[in-house]
Amino acid sequence: MAKTTTTRYDVTEHLRTPEEMAAYLEACLEEADGDAAFVAKALGDIARARGMAQVARDAGLSRESLYKALSGERSPGFDTILKVIDALGLKLHAGASHS
Repeated sequence: MAKTTTTRYDVTEHLRTPEEMAAYLEACLEEADGDAAFVAKALGDIARARGMAQVARDAGLSRESLYKALSGERSPGFDTILKVIDALGLKLHAGASHS
């Protein structure tokens, strides 16, 4: 019987276009259920796909602080989230909920 080899799934390999990045963030925002660290981790995935060093420069943050903020282990400040969203070339939209 042949041996099966698996590799670790890396979402960043599937975030190649701005549209894919926006769709991923939108899906994560819907699934987050109020978990800011989950959203930060999603932004971290997108930042890694774009290039963390460039995103850090564009956001006016150090690469190290960006990694920490988007690790998913903490909830970064909203100002950091807005800087990262802008640096990624994404927009944050609001809509009415249908509860």
